[in-house]
Amino acid sequence: MSVSNMRVVYIAMIVLVAVWGIGQGTFALVACIPLEGFWNPSVHAKCVPNAHIAWYISALFNIVTDIIIMVLPLPVIRKLNLPGSQKAFLIGIFSVGFLTVAISAMRIKFLTLLPDPTWSNFEPVLWSLAELTSAITCASLATLRPLLTRLSKKRARTSDTESVAQMVATDKLADKSFPQFDTMDPKGNVNTSVTASVLSIGMRAVDEKTTLPSDSETTRDIRQRILEDQAGSSATQRPATNLSSLWRRQTTSKRPGDIATQPSVFDDPQLAVYFQPSDKYENRHRFDANFRWTWAEEIPLIRKIDWRVTAWSCLAFFALDLDRSNISQANTDNFLEDLGLDTNDYNLGQTVFRVSFLLAELPSQLISKKIGPDRWIPAQMILWSIVSASQFWLNGRSSFLATRAIIGLLQGGFIPDVILYMSYFFKSTELPFRLALFWMANRLTDVIAPLLAYGLLRLRGYHGYEGWRWLFLLEGVLTLVIGIWSVFIMVPSPTQTKALWRPNGWFTEHEEKIMVNRILRDDPSKSDMHNRQAITLKMLWESLCDYDLWPIYMIGLTFSIPAGPPDQYLTLTLRQLGFDTFDTNLLSIPCQVATTINMLILTWISEKINQRALLGILVELWLLPCVIALAVIPSGVSRWATYALVIVLLSYPSPHPMQVGWASRNSNTVRTRTVSAALYNMSVQLQSIISANIYRRDDRPEYRRGNRALVGVASLNVVIYAAAKVYYVWRNRQRDRIWDAMSPEERQRYLDTTTDKGSKRLDFRFAS
Repeated sequence: MSVSNMRVVYIAMIVLVAVWGIGQGTFALVACIPLEGFWNPSVHAKCVPNAHIAWYISALFNIVTDIIIMVLPLPVIRKLNLPGSQKAFLIGIFSVGFLTVAISAMRIKFLTLLPDPTWSNFEPVLWSLAELTSAITCASLATLRPLLTRLSKKRARTSDTESVAQMVATDKLADKSFPQFDTMDPKGNVNTSVTASVLSIGMRAVDEKTTLPSDSETTRDIRQRILEDQAGSSATQRPATNLSSLWRRQTTSKRPGDIATQPSVFDDPQLAVYFQPSDKYENRHRFDANFRWTWAEEIPLIRKIDWRVTAWSCLAFFALDLDRSNISQANTDNFLEDLGLDTNDYNLGQTVFRVSFLLAELPSQLISKKIGPDRWIPAQMILWSIVSASQFWLNGRSSFLATRAIIGLLQGGFIPDVILYMSYFFKSTELPFRLALFWMANRLTDVIAPLLAYGLLRLRGYHGYEGWRWLFLLEGVLTLVIGIWSVFIMVPSPTQTKALWRPNGWFTEHEEKIMVNRILRDDPSKSDMHNRQAITLKMLWESLCDYDLWPIYMIGLTFSIPAGPPDQYLTLTLRQLGFDTFDTNLLSIPCQVATTINMLILTWISEKINQRALLGILVELWLLPCVIALAVIPSGVSRWATYALVIVLLSYPSPHPMQVGWASRNSNTVRTRTVSAALYNMSVQLQSIISANIYRRDDRPEYRRGNRALVGVASLNVVIYAAAKVYYVWRNRQRDRIWDAMSPEERQRYLDTTTDKGSKRLDFRFAS
C-alpha cells in the first residue's frame, strides 16, 4: 500500500474514532434525563431501555479498533530500510498493545447493570484504569528509543575504542575501497550468489544464499562506521535479515534495481529442452526462458497476488469453519433439548459429518481438477451455505443427521482445492507461509465465532424461534454472500483474469510474464497439465501408489493427536476447574492466539533452514512434557496451575501448513500434487476421528488413561518424523550414487529416453 493510501487510512481511522467518541459522549449525556438517574436509582428519570447494551457494543468496537490501529503500521515498518532486528523491535513495541486488548476483553465481564454503580463499580473502574495505564505505557514505549540508543552507543563506543586503535595499526583504511558483498553483473546490478547442485537446479532445491564478507572486510566495514560516527555522520548499515523474508525466501533485503530472476534449468540449453511447458499448459504463451525482471517489479506483484488470492483464501476458510463449527455454539443455547436429542445423538452427528467430509476429499479434488477450482470452490460454498442456513428448520434427529452428512459431503475437499488453487500463483518456497495464514483464519474463527454467537443467540424468542435457529440461518446467509462474491473474484490462472465484469483483468502482460516465469523457474513440473484437465484413472492409480509420499501421509495421521483431546475438551476442563461460562470463553483465547503466532514462526523457520522433519520432532518434544504432566499431575492441584499447563500444551506451533507444503514440494507433478493434497488432508481428518475417541466417559474427569495414550502417541510421532527424515535422506543419497556413477553421455541418454515421471526421476531430490 502506498504512503498516500496509508495516509488516507490513518485519517479515516482518526475520523472514525473521533466520531465514535463524540457519539458515545452524546449518548451518555442523553441516556437518562435527568442525567443523575443513570447512577442514582432514587431519582425518577426517563432512561433509554437496555442502555447497558451500549457498553458491550462500545467495548467490542474499542477492541476491534485497537487491533486495527496496532496492525496498520506493521506493513510500513516491514518496508523500512532497517536491519531485521530493529524491525522486529519496532513490531514488538506495537505488539505489546495486545496486552491492552486483553485487558479490554477481561473488562467486558464487569460491564453489568448494577443497582448502585457508585457503590458496586469498584472492579470495573480498576479494570478501566488498568486498560488506560496499559494503553499509555504502550504508546510511550516508542519515546524510549533515543534514550536506549544513546546508552547503547555510549557502551559500544567504550568497548570499541581499543578495537579501533588495533585496526588502524594493522590496516590503513583511507586507501581501501568498501567491500562488495554480492557479485556484480556487467550493468552494475547486484546479484545474489546461489549455490545449487546440477541435479537440483530448477527442481525446487535451489538454496539461495548471500555471500558473506570475509573477516577483513567485516573489520573494515565496522571501522568505517565507527569513524563516521565519531565524525558526527550516520553510516548506512548493510541490509540484514528482515521480516519481509516471511513472504519471500530471501536472506537479505534487495535493492529495487537488482535482477530478481532466479537460476533454473532453463538457463542451460541442453537441460531446458526436457522441461519445456506442455502444449496444453494454459500459461504457455507467457513463458520466455530469456525473460528477466527486477525486485522492484516482483515484490509489488507478490503483494497484489496476496491481496487477490491469499486474502480471499483466508476469508473462504473463515466461512467454512464458521458453518462447520457453529453447532458447538448452538449447544450452549439448549440445541439438543429443543430437538429432543441427547449426547449420543450429537456424537453420532459429528461422526457422520467427519466421515462424510473424509469421503468427499478425493472426489471433490478430482472434480476441481476437471472443471477448475475457480468454478468448483464457489459452487461448494454456495451449496453448503444453503444447507447450513436450512438448519433453521431442523425438527428432529433425522433432519439433524441428514444436514450434518450433506454439509460434510459439500465441505469435503475444500481445503485441498484451495491448496491446489494457491499453488498456481506461488512458488514452493512461498506457499507454506501462505498456508500458515490460511490456517490462521481457522484459529481466528475460533475467536470470532463465539463473539458472533453471543449476539445472535440473544435473538431467542424473536418471532417465536430459538436463538440457535437464527445462528444457523444468519451465518449461513453470510457464507452464501461470500460464496457468491467468490464467483466473481476467483480467476482460473495468472493469465486468465479477464471477465465480462473485469474487462481489463488483474495484471498487465508484463506482470503475467513475471508470474508465469517465476513459477516455472521454481518448479517446471507445474506446466505439465492444463488447469482444467481431468486426472484419468491411470494417473490417479499412479499417484496413489507413489510410496515416496507415504511417510508424509503417516505423519498427517498422528502428528497432532497429543493436542487433539485436550483442545476438544478445553472448555469442559475449564468449567470443571470452576470457571464460569464467560471466563471460560475468555480463557480459551490466549492459546488460540499463541498457537497461531507459533505456527507462523515455525513455518517461516522451516523455509529459512530448509528442514521439516527435524522441526516436527521439536514440536512433539514441546507436546510430550505437557501430556506427561497431565498424566501424572496429582488431584487437587491449583486450578491456575492446571490452566497454565493446558494453555502451554495448546500453544504449540502446529506443523500442519509446513507439512502441506512438504507434500506439495515432493509431489513434482500436477496430478500427484492434486492427489497428495487430498490424501494428506484425509489423513488429518482420520486423525480427528481418532482424537475424538481417546478420552472416554469411564476415564473422566482427569482422563489418566487417555493422557497416558497421548504420551505414547507423542513418543511414536518422534520416531515417525525421524524415520521420514532418514528415509528421504537415504533416497536422495541413493540417487546421488546412481547419478554420479553415470558418464555425461549416460546422463544425456537418460534424459532423452527416460519414462520416469515426477518424483521418480533420478534428477529429482526430496525435501526432508
